[in-house]
Amino acid sequence: MTDKLSPNFKKSEFRCRDGSDVPPHLSDNLEELVTNLQLLRDYIKKPIRVISGYRTPQYNRKIGGAKRSQHLLAKAADLTVRGIDPADLREIIINLIKEGKLKKGGVGLYKHFVHYDTRGWNARWKGKGMKDYPDSSL
Repeated sequence: MTDKLSPNFKKSEFRCRDGSDVPPHLSDNLEELVTNLQLLRDYIKKPIRVISGYRTPQYNRKIGGAKRSQHLLAKAADLTVRGIDPADLREIIINLIKEGKLKKGGVGLYKHFVHYDTRGWNARWKGKGMKDYPDSSL
């Protein structure tokens, strides 16, 4: 079984930080997420680092994640891209969603990363410490 999910993403990148693999019953969700992240990667032409992908319920509770986090469903990833500020990455993702190139989903801005998920409807938010961040599009 190969670790490669797309030209630029591996299954291991989405493993829970507690070491748990994405459960097989969530593999369709992961595949859809990776398809969209690959489209983003192809657009920005820079490597994307997944700092958090799938989370087990136990791990999600441990880190204080949202009770109904899309990470629990393997539909979300927290992302960084070297050379692209999180606010700029957020705008790129939102614009690609508006253009119909990425699936509608949640986009959250945090100080050091951007959350993107494929929930199927648009949700926008700023993470802790970001409420005073200048941004007119929220």
